[in-house]
Amino acid sequence: MYTNSRTMFFLSVLLLTLVLQDSRLLISAETVVTCDGSVQRLSCDSGVISVQSATYGRTSSQICSVGRPQVETFNTQCSIDVPAVSKQCDGLRECELNTQGLAPRDPCYGSYKYYTTNYICIQAEISVTCHGGYGYLKCDNGKIQINTANYGRTDKITCSEGRPSTELQNTKCYSPNTLAPVSKSCNGLKSCEVFATHTVFTDPCYGIYKYLAISYFCLPPEIRSSLVCEQETNDLKCEDGTAIHIHSANYGRTDSMTCSTGRPASQLAKTDCYALNSQTIVANGCEGKNRCSILASNSVFSDPCVGTFKYLYISYSCASNCKSVLMDLGSSVLYQHLFHFCCAEGRGKLFYKDYEGT
Repeated sequence: MYTNSRTMFFLSVLLLTLVLQDSRLLISAETVVTCDGSVQRLSCDSGVISVQSATYGRTSSQICSVGRPQVETFNTQCSIDVPAVSKQCDGLRECELNTQGLAPRDPCYGSYKYYTTNYICIQAEISVTCHGGYGYLKCDNGKIQINTANYGRTDKITCSEGRPSTELQNTKCYSPNTLAPVSKSCNGLKSCEVFATHTVFTDPCYGIYKYLAISYFCLPPEIRSSLVCEQETNDLKCEDGTAIHIHSANYGRTDSMTCSTGRPASQLAKTDCYALNSQTIVANGCEGKNRCSILASNSVFSDPCVGTFKYLYISYSCASNCKSVLMDLGSSVLYQHLFHFCCAEGRGKLFYKDYEGT
């Protein structure tokens, strides 16, 4: 037991050191717990927010229990997902959420609940274009992959110069169809141009002066992608001697054209549909393996948008096989993610020898 703990300690220290040395990776991982009715604050000193999970309920009798009667804290089997956290915070450096009424429903009446948000800070390029202007996205190395996009307003400062306060008040302004056209215009290109106007994205809040905010990655050319429609199986495979490394995954719908054949318009209209657990589930099933299969279904990911026909999109690469060391990493997706990057960079073998010498 002591040996395993010591192994994990040294591995975690070395892996996190490698993270800090390479800005292309995950910068930090955070968990924020906020009692119901309070303001939840997420922030990244560097990079942008990417929400991994957000729940509302109670899974512990101790958290947010001060001054509360036992009848309000004993139910610890109470939890629902809160998609609004991801919608409002992804792609931002800072995000403040008034939790009053943030959850879609009350999962356990009579219990005092709290919000738990797990998020990571990831390195991404950011483009902000005021209404009427053109935004230019560019990757000197690699190809564009859109992370988040919103035409609207989420703060009172951005694009505010010379504007009356009445045009800046609504900071919960989101255009539901922004991501699809931006992704269609830019993904896979080395550069692209986008026009920030309601004629492209519709007007989500009349009378408010808006802007187009985009966060995106520059993916190396070796990134692969795989997409299957709901109820189909997504099969990933790498060449012998290499292992799967998951870069992104989403079970849901971000455009109205993909997997649309024979489907009524009502099943295709919602294009801001994301299962927040997509990447975690895909990584748990595929990371470090030579091949894997993931079923695109509600039974695997839960249903992020009832009544919408969904699909599973995965981007991945094939890195040098590091299974001998990966066995020591346990089930931590974070450790696996980081170590496979080290292997892809040709540092896995050196890393392992360094550890053996400690």
